[in-house]
Amino acid sequence: MTLVLIVRHGLTASTGTALTGWTPGISLDDRGRAQASAVGARLAGLPIDAIVSSPLDRCRETAEAIARARNGTALPVQLDERVGECHYGDWTGQPLRKLAKDPLWPVVQAHPSAVRFPGPAGKAMVDMQARAVSALRDWNGRLGRDAVYVVCSHGDVIKSILTDSLGMHLDMCQRIQVDPCSLSVIRYTPLRPFVLRMNDTGGDVSSLKRPDKKVSGGSARHVADAQVGGGAGG
Repeated sequence: MTLVLIVRHGLTASTGTALTGWTPGISLDDRGRAQASAVGARLAGLPIDAIVSSPLDRCRETAEAIARARNGTALPVQLDERVGECHYGDWTGQPLRKLAKDPLWPVVQAHPSAVRFPGPAGKAMVDMQARAVSALRDWNGRLGRDAVYVVCSHGDVIKSILTDSLGMHLDMCQRIQVDPCSLSVIRYTPLRPFVLRMNDTGGDVSSLKRPDKKVSGGSARHVADAQVGGGAGG
């Protein structure tokens, strides 16, 4: 049962006001650095096997804060472009207030699977989802079924991963909220993923321990079974 802890990057000066996309040099501000330190402290007690990050500065800085909090067991941050931001093309760097008047905006809101962002550098949201989900599946295979690892990524990317894990169409992704430095957790089994947390900004994480060897060594059916009736938690 591979456990993936997905963290959105912390706040920057432009978060929530402009669509920075792949603009280089966008770093965390003081608020974002505090958020990154806080999420690092939250995860410090968990046995983490790897830390994977989008190569963009705001994610890398968040991932490095998580790595520094490892209490003497620091892990190198491994960069993976596949969990990098959506390629927004000509929308990159534009104020959100301006983009909200663009005819493409309501399509992004209601029918994102149909969206390809304008300009030669613009790409489709379905392609963003495909490469991000593929990245997680690849890391799951590399790290093994008992691994626990962190992925630091971006809001739209994380929402697309969560919709895939929930068995939902990409068009449902805008119904999911992913706040800065929030934690979302997915447990991947041989048959299907289970979404354990979404947009968690302060909950206790002690239940996210490494899977018990006795359980992880069981049959694929047992590992992938849902808790009928809801289970007892943890």
